[in-house]
Amino acid sequence: MTLSLSDIKAARERIAPYVIKTPLLRLRNLEEILGCEVYVKLENMQRTNAFKLRGVMNTILQLTDEELERGVVTSSSGNHGHAVSYASKLLGIKATVAVPDTAPPFKLEKIKEHGAEIIPTTVEERFKLQEKLVEEHGYTLIPPFNDYRVMAGQGTVGLEILEQLPDINHIFVPTSGGGLVGGIATAVKESADNVKVHGVEPANLPKFAASLENNEITQVENKGTIADGLVSIIPGEKNFPIVQKYVDTFYTVSEEAMKKGQKLLLMEAKILAEISSSIGIGGVLNGEIEVKPEDKICFVITGGNLGFDQLSSIRDTEY
Repeated sequence: MTLSLSDIKAARERIAPYVIKTPLLRLRNLEEILGCEVYVKLENMQRTNAFKLRGVMNTILQLTDEELERGVVTSSSGNHGHAVSYASKLLGIKATVAVPDTAPPFKLEKIKEHGAEIIPTTVEERFKLQEKLVEEHGYTLIPPFNDYRVMAGQGTVGLEILEQLPDINHIFVPTSGGGLVGGIATAVKESADNVKVHGVEPANLPKFAASLENNEITQVENKGTIADGLVSIIPGEKNFPIVQKYVDTFYTVSEEAMKKGQKLLLMEAKILAEISSSIGIGGVLNGEIEVKPEDKICFVITGGNLGFDQLSSIRDTEY
């Protein structure tokens, strides 16, 4: 198996009853500050308030009755687990989520809200644990990113961007394991090869930057990041070749830049976004990503699941 534009188009039809075609807005009041034309794809307005529901629904809706009856399992620091829990409740199946200790309390509560069983773990051990649960209980695995069905669902974001803004030049995608950027890049590059797709990841966890430089999948040291949605320390083995083929550039962004981006979105654009979602805007704002005035840039705002405790970290941040 692999991933193609036809898979993404099929995913769009499959998940249409369950997801929202999210807004794409121009933020003119940020353009002088950032130095380019600024557009945002608001996946924080999606059901479950994050893009993850797209990939989860596309995967679960393709399972057999036997697989559904056994129940599903995944590992997630928040939004993917929330989507799995929500979808499972919607379809009446059992869900189990291995949750790393990096997950913020707000996201943990969202997973619990829909009835999933929670099993604590760490970032380093989470994938081993989910495999163990599959072996012991026969659960069906819904991977957070390392799956073609998941990537096809996430790729529907790319199709929508091209429909909503046909003359876009650049798309900046927050990146963890590679599911979203791989899906968007496939949708875009197999539809319009004049649009550039850029991945953006925390400088503390530069797994794609390192892997692309080494020309092989590389696990990086877990230095931690405030971007709780971007905690993967190694690219997915199914995601990496797609990223190699289609993603134009990878940028790494500092912790301070992400804080600045989140505060700018909140105070000037009036958009409540997770700090993970703010990484691209923060990189441009802090001079870590160069742009031109004529660039039409769409920043994918991946999610909006955060509590007041997480906003306290940007209270004294200056942008």
